[in-house]
Amino acid sequence: MINVEIDDHSGFCFGVTTAIRKAEEELQRGAPLYCLGDIVHNGMECERLHQMGLITINHDEFAQLHNVRVLLRAHGEPPETYEIARRNGIEIIDATCPVVLNIQKRIKQEFQAASDQAKQIIIYGQKGHAEVLGLVGQTDGRAIVIESINEIERIDFTRDIYLYSQTTKSLDEFRLIVETIKQRIASDVEFHYYDTICRQVSNRLANIRAFAASHDLVFFVCGKKSSNGKVLYQECLKANPNSYHIEGSHEIDFELIKDGQSIGICGATSTPKWLMEECKQAILELKIEN
Repeated sequence: MINVEIDDHSGFCFGVTTAIRKAEEELQRGAPLYCLGDIVHNGMECERLHQMGLITINHDEFAQLHNVRVLLRAHGEPPETYEIARRNGIEIIDATCPVVLNIQKRIKQEFQAASDQAKQIIIYGQKGHAEVLGLVGQTDGRAIVIESINEIERIDFTRDIYLYSQTTKSLDEFRLIVETIKQRIASDVEFHYYDTICRQVSNRLANIRAFAASHDLVFFVCGKKSSNGKVLYQECLKANPNSYHIEGSHEIDFELIKDGQSIGICGATSTPKWLMEECKQAILELKIEN
């Protein structure tokens, strides 16, 4: 007999849930609604909202629009985006995650308070990620982005350092970066660091390891673009090598499923619950057929 369980802790985080709810509410008004970038890094959820009328655009297309409504997703945007909207008469539906918005404000205040060139604002994050672009934008593009401890040499240890993090990065590596800077920084300069990692994300690491380890077979459901998903899937693999990354039920390899197995279904902060439910149903239907 096959047992299929969905991880209760997987699925949209607060910021993504809020952005999608705002999109659905605005779409009910009937007028065209644009979204600057994928509202969530999950192709199937984006397609669902597209069918409801949401139009996804890039920044070049955004700059050409006038007098329309544009939703900003949870990742946040740099100041330039708001300035373009003001010039072009665009109504912004701002769904920036409150956690991200708070980090943006702190970085902007820190940057504007700089009295000389000695201060370095360092962001531990993924280069090119929408959230990181929004954070760097608060510093007129001057912040230094490091993706891992391997890029620590990009920091000048003879100048003041102010360290922040993308909300979805590894808490363990952030702590390692902090300790490394403490060991290497010159004695006459200042080091300030701010743990801006979202606990809704970081707390999932231990949970997903325990969940994966408790099952014979694990299907991790997540879009290929999700940086958070890549981190969580690696945790699944560490806990259970019999874990498989799929985007939806169409990618389930039913040859892996054996009678008597305990099967776990989990996902990232960008994975909708309905998609995990769909995968569970596909497995249960296979069981009925057999």
